Order: sequence, then C-alpha cells, then structure tokens
Amino acid sequence: MHKVNQRLGVTDALYASRHMLEHAPSAGLPETGMEARTAQRLILDELNLNGNPSLNTASFVTPWMEPEADELMLKTSSINFIDFHEYPVTQAIHQRVINMMADILHAPGTHGAEQNHPAVGTSTIGSSEAIMLALLAHKWTWRKQRQEQGLDSHKPNLIFGGDVHSCWEKFARYFDVEARVIPLKVGNYTIGPEDVEPLIDENTIAVGVVIGTTFTGQNDDFAGINELLIRIKAEHGLDIPIHIDGASGGFVMAFTHPQVAWDFRLEQVRSINVSNHKYGLVYPGMGSVIFRDASCIPEELVFNINYLGGEMLNYSLNFSKPASQVVLQYYNFIRFGRVGYTRIMTSIMRNARYLEERLLALDRFELLTDTAYLPVVVLKLKDGCAFTVYQLCEVLHERGWAVPAYSLPPAAESIAVMRVVVKENFSRDMADMFAINVENALARLDEDQPRRRDQPAKLEHPFC
Repeated sequence: MHKVNQRLGVTDALYASRHMLEHAPSAGLPETGMEARTAQRLILDELNLNGNPSLNTASFVTPWMEPEADELMLKTSSINFIDFHEYPVTQAIHQRVINMMADILHAPGTHGAEQNHPAVGTSTIGSSEAIMLALLAHKWTWRKQRQEQGLDSHKPNLIFGGDVHSCWEKFARYFDVEARVIPLKVGNYTIGPEDVEPLIDENTIAVGVVIGTTFTGQNDDFAGINELLIRIKAEHGLDIPIHIDGASGGFVMAFTHPQVAWDFRLEQVRSINVSNHKYGLVYPGMGSVIFRDASCIPEELVFNINYLGGEMLNYSLNFSKPASQVVLQYYNFIRFGRVGYTRIMTSIMRNARYLEERLLALDRFELLTDTAYLPVVVLKLKDGCAFTVYQLCEVLHERGWAVPAYSLPPAAESIAVMRVVVKENFSRDMADMFAINVENALARLDEDQPRRRDQPAKLEHPFC
C-alpha cells in the first residue's frame, strides 16, 4: 500500500522514487544509499530478465525445495560452516550427512547395520572442489610411495575421457599433472578398459570414471576398468585407484539401480564425488567427496587449525561458507529416507523416458543415448536437416525454455546435440508442453528455412 504524506499531500510510491530516474549504480560505490525496499525492488526487477530456473533444462542443479527447507536455509545461512568450535552441532550434522552418503555408496564398514566408525569425507563447494580434493589425495599418495622407493616423482599423470567436466582438466593444469585424455569417437561417447590400458604406466596417479556424463548422460565402463586395474595390480604391482565422478549420476544410480556395483563395491574405487545440489535435491552450492577409508587421505593434506577458538581438522580448498546447504541435505535425508529418494528418482526417470518417447515420435531426431541410468535426453537432428540444433534451441528460448545446444568433445566435435535434463520439478505436463513447443519450433524452422548456422562464436576472454 502507498504511504500518504498528510502534510505534503503526495504519495510516497516506490516507483516515484528518484532512484527510478537514475541508472542503477554499477561503476563505483554510490556516495549515498537508498531505502531497503527500493534497493530490493531495483535488483528484483533486473533479475526478471534472467531465465526461469524451472524451465532451465541445461542445468542439473535443483531449482525447488519444500517451504520447510526454505525456512531452514534462511535460518542457517548466517552460520559459518567452517567454525566447528563455535558451532559444534553443525559439525555433528555434517558428519551425519557424510555417514549417510558413505552408506549410500557402500563404503566399507559404513553400510547400514555394519556401520562401526565415522565415514571419511567432506562437503565441498560443488563437485569441482570435491574432485580436486580427491585427485590431490591420490597425487600425494602416489608421490609418497615413489619417494619411499627412491623413484622419480616429478611426472604424475592422470587418465580420463573426453566426456569429463572441465574441472578435471583444470586440476591437471593447476596442479601440474599430465592429463592423458581419451578422445571420444563418433558413436562411442564413453571410455572402457581398452582405451585406458595403453595409457597406464608407473606414473599414473588415478583413472577417472564418470557416472552420468555431462555430454550424453551415459556411464563409462566402470566394471571393465576396475577389472583391468585389478589385473594390472596382480601382474605389475601397480595399485592404481579409480575416482568415480558421480556428480550427475551418483544419486540417481544409487536409488534406481541399487543392484549395480559401480561404487565402493568395486575394489579399485578409492574416492567418489557427488553433487548434492543436483540429484541430492539441495539448492546450488554443495558437493561432497567420500573416501574408501582414512588411509586414502595423506596426513600432510589435513590441516590442524586453532585460530577460530579451538583446534580442528580441515581438508578443503575453500574455507568459510554458509552451513545451510549441509543442513538442507540432512533435512532431505531424514525427510525422505531411502524409500522417499527411491520414489523421487524413479518418478524422474519415468518422466525422462516419457519425454524421450514424445520427442522421438516426431521422427526428426536421432537419440545419442537412452535414459537407462540418468534422466537426460540427448538428441541430434537427423542428417539432411536444413537448420541446426543451435537454431532450434534459439526458437525454444523464445518460449522460455533454456535448452543447451553444443558440439561433442574432440574427435566427435562434428556432432552437435541438444540436451534436456529432467529434474524433480519437470512434471508429465511439462514434458507434454515441451514436446509441443519442439514440434511447433520445427514447423516454424521448416517454413522459414533459415540460413544454416553452426555453433555460436566463442565469447571473448571473461577477464579482458
């Protein structure tokens, strides 16, 4: 309601404020401030130009949580997660979350009634930090073993496929490790033991295996690679660990295919990362890394700090962060339990399969993958099409949908695809509406016959 100034007889309306006649501050700190509601409105009005997170099929991250979770987030966002001395209950909740994830991933001695000691791991800022922490541990373990044997330890290498997230390449570059990247092939967008074996030597610190690749939603051959490394250990004495990148598919596989041994049930798996802010159903900002046991983390990487008031152990790349995401994951675990998570993941998978059927029925696409393990639909236009997936996704964007179009990694970069990530909030009705919008977009492009356009030009360097 408007506040009326009786003496002046004018209306104190928000949009009559002088700040609405000026450009929003951007180049420097303004000399004077403004009313709280005006500052809030300026920001919210600009954010209206963002896309709608609920229609963002490009992103895996969670766009919705229950109202009770929203309240928890608000009430815990001011708690500094790292300060376990001042907030000991936060530490206890964090360890419960790690224990539960270790249980989900079948870490030895932590599964179900067998749990007899605290699980080993930590929450992180997304899976990028989680992957880097795990790979640092494997690098240091390898280096220590080489030094104890009097061998050279200056040329570590890491083996992974071209289907990984960019943080794998970042780790190799930032931490001076040779990246032995297995290129993808047209028609084969994952890696297997036959790809890994030629690259292995005594300097290999780990092999990366992806559960639910970003590009096609498929799984690397985790069982085959594990068997290969067991054989190499027996024949050559090289005990090479596997790190499982379960950022996209870990939570889904755990609940929809519990009988499939892709996790710590495989002998060579020493560490696993998951993205809690994806199918862990928590808002953006949280990943986790879980280790097989404490022997997988070199003692030198764990810091004992006391400048927050009491001694505590810390293994992280980041430091201060809100405790809210960890609390939200604990909320989800005790709210839904195994039965609830299984039901939610099964529903997501069923809607993904339904969407896949609806889109294939249009007879305009070829499927690069199926929705057997991950609720992701990846399609390419059939050969001979007069337009590209880039143009198709631009038309869909006009209807509010954010659909990514991209080329596959090298040696398969000639293939351009579009990807639809189905999340918890993507209902059966939304699948129908999306399919109808795709059909209409195809008809429009058929009629317009636009000039064929390949993938968008690369952006300028963001720091220039």
